[in-house]
Amino acid sequence: MSETRFWIRRLSKTGLRALHIAGIAMASAGVLFQVESYPWQWWWMLAMTTGVLMMISEIMSSRLWLIQLKGVLTFVKLGLLASFVFLPENKPALYATVIIMSVFIAHGPAGLRHYSIWHRRRIDEKKHVKG
Repeated sequence: MSETRFWIRRLSKTGLRALHIAGIAMASAGVLFQVESYPWQWWWMLAMTTGVLMMISEIMSSRLWLIQLKGVLTFVKLGLLASFVFLPENKPALYATVIIMSVFIAHGPAGLRHYSIWHRRRIDEKKHVKG
């Protein structure tokens, strides 16, 4: 990969993540304090849209993401967010759980993030050796 392409890809991923975090931050008060959705719904949509785009990017980079803990826990987070519909009185606790899980997924050790629930051990992409 050329250096230019690397930087474009890197800055695009960083920009997408920044928009995702902004959406989450701005929607947080609405979710946590159960404010009527209109003032913050666009921020929520931004967070969900950028989250899906980041998931697609991860899956396109490596299908292993789907069986690694970082991917599996992302789907668990989506399930917790979906449970807002069935458990509206628990939104604040569910949301806080999702935020805490997000920190572990993003900043946990590679051995945790790359752990495969299928293989029951850490699984990484094989590096291609030029030769």
